[in-house]
Amino acid sequence: MSVNQQAHTGPPYGQPQPGYQGYQQPAYGGQPLPGVPQSQYGAYNGPMPGYQQPVPPQGSLRAPPTSGAPPPASGASLPSGHLAYSQFGHGDVQNGIPASAAPMQRPPASQPFLPGSAPTPVSQTSTFQQYGPPPATVQQLSNHMAGMTIGSTTASAPPPAGLGYGPPTSVPPVSGSFSATGSGLYTPYTASQGPPPTSVSQGLPLAQPPFPGQPISTQRLPTQVPGFAPPPSSTGIGPSSYPPTTGAPRPPTMPGPPLPGQTVAGPPMSQPNHISSPPPPSTMSGPHPGPPMSGLHGPPPPTHPPQPGYQMQQNGSFGQVRGPQPNYGGAYPGTPNYGSQPGPPPPPKRLDPDSIPSPQLNELPPQQKPRHRIDPDAIPSPIQVIEDDKSNRGSEPFVTGVRGQVPPLVTTNFLVKDQGNASPRYIRCTSYNIPCTSDMAKQSQVPLAAVIKPLATLPPEETLPYLVDHGESGPVRCNRCKAYMCPFMQFIEGGRRFQCCFCSCVTEVPPHYFQHLDHTGKRVDFYDRPELSLGSYEFLATVDYCKNNKFPSPPAFIFMIDVSYNAVKSGLVRLICEELKSLLDYLPREGNMEESVIRVGFVTYNKVLHFYNVKSSLAQPQMMVVSDVADMFVPLLDGFLVNVNESRTVIASLLEQIPEMFADTRETETVFAPVIQAGLEALKAAECAGKLFIFHTSLPIAEAPGKLKNRDDKKLINTDKEKTLFQPQTSFYNNLAKDCVAQGCCVDLFLFPNQYLDVATLGVVPYQTGGSIYKYAYFQLETDQDRFLNDLRRDVQKEVGFDAVMRVRTSTGIRATDFFGAFYMSNTTDVEMAGLDCDKTITVEFKHDDKLSEDSGALLQCALLYTSCAGQRRLRIHNLSLNCCTQLADLYRNCETDTLINYLAKYAYRGVLGSPVKTVRDALINQCAQILACYRKNCASPSSAGQLILPECMKLLPVYLNCVLKSDVLQPGPEVTTDDRAYIRQLVTSMDVAETNVFFYPRLLPLTKADVDSDSLPAAIRNSEERLSKGDIYLLENGLNIFVWVGVNVQQGLIQNLFGVSSFSQISNALSTLPVLENPFSKKVRAIVDMLQVQRSRYMKLIIVKQEDKLEMLFKHFLVEDKSLSGGASYVDFLCHMHKEIRQLLS
Repeated sequence: MSVNQQAHTGPPYGQPQPGYQGYQQPAYGGQPLPGVPQSQYGAYNGPMPGYQQPVPPQGSLRAPPTSGAPPPASGASLPSGHLAYSQFGHGDVQNGIPASAAPMQRPPASQPFLPGSAPTPVSQTSTFQQYGPPPATVQQLSNHMAGMTIGSTTASAPPPAGLGYGPPTSVPPVSGSFSATGSGLYTPYTASQGPPPTSVSQGLPLAQPPFPGQPISTQRLPTQVPGFAPPPSSTGIGPSSYPPTTGAPRPPTMPGPPLPGQTVAGPPMSQPNHISSPPPPSTMSGPHPGPPMSGLHGPPPPTHPPQPGYQMQQNGSFGQVRGPQPNYGGAYPGTPNYGSQPGPPPPPKRLDPDSIPSPQLNELPPQQKPRHRIDPDAIPSPIQVIEDDKSNRGSEPFVTGVRGQVPPLVTTNFLVKDQGNASPRYIRCTSYNIPCTSDMAKQSQVPLAAVIKPLATLPPEETLPYLVDHGESGPVRCNRCKAYMCPFMQFIEGGRRFQCCFCSCVTEVPPHYFQHLDHTGKRVDFYDRPELSLGSYEFLATVDYCKNNKFPSPPAFIFMIDVSYNAVKSGLVRLICEELKSLLDYLPREGNMEESVIRVGFVTYNKVLHFYNVKSSLAQPQMMVVSDVADMFVPLLDGFLVNVNESRTVIASLLEQIPEMFADTRETETVFAPVIQAGLEALKAAECAGKLFIFHTSLPIAEAPGKLKNRDDKKLINTDKEKTLFQPQTSFYNNLAKDCVAQGCCVDLFLFPNQYLDVATLGVVPYQTGGSIYKYAYFQLETDQDRFLNDLRRDVQKEVGFDAVMRVRTSTGIRATDFFGAFYMSNTTDVEMAGLDCDKTITVEFKHDDKLSEDSGALLQCALLYTSCAGQRRLRIHNLSLNCCTQLADLYRNCETDTLINYLAKYAYRGVLGSPVKTVRDALINQCAQILACYRKNCASPSSAGQLILPECMKLLPVYLNCVLKSDVLQPGPEVTTDDRAYIRQLVTSMDVAETNVFFYPRLLPLTKADVDSDSLPAAIRNSEERLSKGDIYLLENGLNIFVWVGVNVQQGLIQNLFGVSSFSQISNALSTLPVLENPFSKKVRAIVDMLQVQRSRYMKLIIVKQEDKLEMLFKHFLVEDKSLSGGASYVDFLCHMHKEIRQLLS
């Protein structure tokens, strides 16, 4: 939607849309479908059907500062959550002690930390700026806040002063102050004290005077420590708050939704990973009909007149405006640059529909001016928040010694030093300061959850968890709650007993573990024992922790290959066999072992199963066929599971023969459940755990247990029966999954569908056993081979634990009540996984069962019992301590939006199994409105209802939530298949925070701005069509796909350098990799693509998109700040809608 178009008013938000099922969404290539986009919002002053109006929460409290969070282990840099200006010294302490006062423990001798080894942030060098100690009093704070603004303004393009927004009849403006969060009460100005905004409100009724008067004339700003900027406390999002990202001047706008009449089609090979649609009709060649995009050829946007500066405004919110009043200070010349410039900060801004600049204002006749849109530059920018966090928190290591510290964002590249709390690579929380009572938690509606990735990969410069061996006696544990020894246990009586930090029970210290205490009450061997000084470590488990009280055998991998007609004809069978010949040399092994101890077996199948004896003593492999699929058994024991090195020649011979044996097959039908049963029986017979790698192509319709029928029905979308599309069509697979988990049989499924295959049902066993699903719709050798082989290699080689059980213990007052992820639960506390790999997360929600105290805080201990790939039984322990608060402001100051969105998406994606999608969407919007309304009511200063005030840490909640609401699971376009939706639903459920971050808000990089001489990435830009310039080339990645978008006016030289062709028209859409050319630009772009591929857990599909080409619709689906063709709102519209919801709750 262009910034200067009129807003649609359509049916109310979230209603099913009458009459345009057929509109082609910019999602995933497919058939041409005519139709018209339409807004999902009603007029902003209309009643909202379908929203309850809960009683607004009670209580008046203070307001919070910011938070941040670290990157994926690989150092990915993704879009993400909040500005990391915190009240306290960054990377050190956030619970009230200035950094210098925190006692730093000396690191254990065995873990030296080399200064200088911290990776610098990818996209910019940064000076690490330590802020001064927080102001001491509320008085000072409100002052502190009065003088802040967030962000820095680039002088190049100041936005124009804007005029009114909305017709005279509309409600007071929807927008508001994205107020950051200082602590302390915000105090409004009176006429004698602070200047009001300078612009003029046009035709908008004032709901209440924006400046309620409370004289605060005696305040003065706290003294500034020279060289230290105070933390921002009230973010104003005024016209200048969000400059374009440095180094990337804003390109001319390209307004306009795609026009009716434009058709879309995409050949199957151009489809992203999770996308499938029927092959396109052959008539689709050539450019699509329809008028050119309206915005591409319009006049350039006006150059904005520079402004002398903004006058000081009320405490960081934005709202209705009044004319200048006497005694106000003058305008200030500009905003300071955080992290470099000392001196007193400039005043905050309020966002106000009337003062938000909007493009091309000067071109309109006066009578039309009031009907203007909010300028997207004036609302919180994910890119700005991410860049600020990188520069503020990327240069110093994150030391985990202090309770309740909020980590840097997942998009920031930083180093972790474990000093008693688990690294954020293992555990991230939605809030690091949790309410003391359940009433307070209910009032705020902020979910308390932890996203746990127990086997996360660490970067090479961080130390892996130490393995502790306590011999026959095993790890020391609390007698009552069975928590494992950790840094928070308290030793008493000279070290003879310890008091449990979880349940307070006192336990005798075993004689072999006794040690004296020093004068502070710490054991003298504190630094020599990982379990006393570190947040994460491993124990070697004793035989008591093993199944049937005997140590496990090493695990096995069984490769099960579909050899039906489709699989053979597409070249898939030959490809798999070729790859396995070399891949078997790379099976996972423990660090110091010469070779892997994992044994391998092979099965092929169509309607019947073929087992292979590859015993090392045989000259040729032997095949045994089991045609009685109704009663599956393994026809051989000896020779089925073998050591790769011993049977190398027999295995090689088998892999040569399989493609030949089935080359002329005419069998099109397949079975599926008996294949899993066969693998399970083989592992049972061998008495070991293991993993099945199943390569499958079609719906299993052959007569056999677990037979399925095609039940795909698009007519169920937006009805109460839609939920059945996500549910398995038979309970057979649930029971099979349960048997697999009991044996430690994990299933990884590689799907190659050409039509509906029922992912919702086939995915049940992989999902409940802790396995993975990979999907390659319309698999074609030339375009999909790289992606499939890379996924297969990584899947076979990655670290994995078998027969895993995880339990999360908490200190008294809270307990784990709900779990999300790929696992099975037979009781309410134990998360069971046949396999758990380094990419899987388990999300745990906590609820209060008692009061917590601010003094003792809250503790979590995640204990994972698993068998390593060498067959060793181990316990991996992660501990985390959190603060507790009695003030809501402290909760809102220590939240992590990225983790919150990860939790909310998983919660919603589980919700669609049992409720209509509309109900799930409405519940999400309502919960977020309640979170923000509670902040507004209890933590922000009194101000006009026309102002939207967001907590600093949560100012990106609306934009990210809108991305979740517009995702294919919750709001599919007509060409998104049922299988795509089921696939994405399962995928997201075990994603970590970095992955959901880039999945919901993709990363968009201007490749033409990349510096070919440096290793850094170009600065990212916001996900909106108006940010694209047709003279540039952009890369967009979302963790599953990489799009390279080429504008129509790109210089010929660049096209030649990147694609090796001489003109735009010669660029081929069919490329699945960029050509290798010997020039700096080609090398740089390929290096960027390789770097992004390494950061993600799956190999992303590369798709070349030419501007105005049919594939552009698919690309635009990922420009998530714009309106989507499936009815999803633009960011600006959704922000207005959220504001309306919040006001309804408050009134």
